[in-house]
Amino acid sequence: MSTKRIVVTGIGASSPLGGTAPESWSALLDGVSGAHTLEYDWVSQYELPVTFAAEAKVRPDTVLERPMAKRLDPASQFAMVAALEAWADAGAPEVEPERLGVDFATGIGGVWTLLDAWDALREKGPRRVMPMTVPMLMPNAAAGNLSLHFNARAYARTVASACASSTESIVNAYEHLQAGLADVVIAGGTESAIHPITVAAFSSMQALSRRNDSPETASRPCSVDRDGFVMGEGAGVLILETEEHARARGAKIYAAVVGGGVTADSYHITANDPEGQGASRAVRMALEMADASPDDVTHINAHATSTPVGDPNEYVALKTVFGDRVDEIPVSATKASTGHLLGGTGALEAIFTVLALRDRQAPPTINVTQQDPEVPFRISGSPVALGDGDQLAISNSFGFGGHNAVAAFASV
Repeated sequence: MSTKRIVVTGIGASSPLGGTAPESWSALLDGVSGAHTLEYDWVSQYELPVTFAAEAKVRPDTVLERPMAKRLDPASQFAMVAALEAWADAGAPEVEPERLGVDFATGIGGVWTLLDAWDALREKGPRRVMPMTVPMLMPNAAAGNLSLHFNARAYARTVASACASSTESIVNAYEHLQAGLADVVIAGGTESAIHPITVAAFSSMQALSRRNDSPETASRPCSVDRDGFVMGEGAGVLILETEEHARARGAKIYAAVVGGGVTADSYHITANDPEGQGASRAVRMALEMADASPDDVTHINAHATSTPVGDPNEYVALKTVFGDRVDEIPVSATKASTGHLLGGTGALEAIFTVLALRDRQAPPTINVTQQDPEVPFRISGSPVALGDGDQLAISNSFGFGGHNAVAAFASV
């Protein structure tokens, strides 16, 4: 593998906090929550035990031109909206198609298309099932459509590693660029799965918060009274490229991607390892790749979903790596504001990590009524200054199936 330096030159996001990356970042710093009561007939029709979620602030089909929106599942719509923003933010880099790649992720894929087609089949017969059903529902639809739109021919890869998916895509893109197999990669992840079947399923497994009377405060990572995560939706995209390519075209640079780690727990299909062995190995791998030590880390964006078991397990994993110093590093648990975007969450949080390095401030963690002594991260309800000098941050993502992915970023 070569030792090329990889940088972030463009960002784009459609999230529960805003229709763009800057809007999402501003709302995050202001302590806004994206969660609210769902206003759909199906909530009462199916008597769902959870009646709220963190929907995207701006519907993607109001942003895209109608012909494009009609041939994309909502998950792919979000991906396209965020990618168009990121590409423009990067200055629409001129790159040979064979040197442009796409590394994109989703946890579930086109669930709306799949289940709408099932309804059409049951109620109206096979002739009413759309010809585009399969191209819209397949998990690689977002990556394929981005490759087509941006004429990316180096490769178009799809990762589906549950909630670790888009962080894994960022790590994959970094490695692909390091290996000299592309000059620019469109990396990220998307999800649009706020659907009655997923709400019912996550509720059935006791994974979701049931604070129906207070959606805005339901996601409370690290708090003693946390009771589950809040479903979110949207997409995040980062334009990654070799520093050589970026400098040659005079691109602005947000931060550098300096390492990544991907591991598996092999412990349980939904629960993470309580000893955090896989997660801690992923952190160590990311730091080793970055040629850095735990003492160099100045900020952590935690996975921190607000589940009773997941949050302390992450603390155990990080304490294994950082020792007592883990209690001193500014930590942000941004799902308190955004909810959990499943396969899209890692990319959105990577953007927040990059912007934290740029602005030298760790975003706040809202809704912590009383911090759990078993999760004594250094969190704050307001932004925390990161100070001067070189900054190194990691962003963690862990998913069903025992997937662990960690990306490391450095200030420039």
